[in-house]
Amino acid sequence: MPGFLTTHVLDTARGCPAEGLKIVLYRVSGNSHRKIAEAVTNADGRTDGPILPEGEFRTGTYELVFFAGDYLRRQGLDALEPLFLDEVPIRFGMAEETHYHVPLLLSPYGYSTYRGS
Repeated sequence: MPGFLTTHVLDTARGCPAEGLKIVLYRVSGNSHRKIAEAVTNADGRTDGPILPEGEFRTGTYELVFFAGDYLRRQGLDALEPLFLDEVPIRFGMAEETHYHVPLLLSPYGYSTYRGS
């Protein structure tokens, strides 16, 4: 199976998908970051398609940056400036040509991730 990358964001504090959250994907090589994709989550907290589709997939090190602060401010947390979480970077490696799924479980004071399916 050709490789590709998907992601989604769940707002664990509100118990719902995080709609309208900007995500940027970078390819990382040493100290260099090269932006290769940008997307915004839909009503299901997912991007409309793979953030890294089959035709663009390469093994290597990547970083997803989730613009959580912008999303949290829209949820009415702007009185808490500066927010505890603003941009959430997740750096990970993809060593095989397969489907990788990197979700973000988000709340105003914490987050977690895992390799999903």
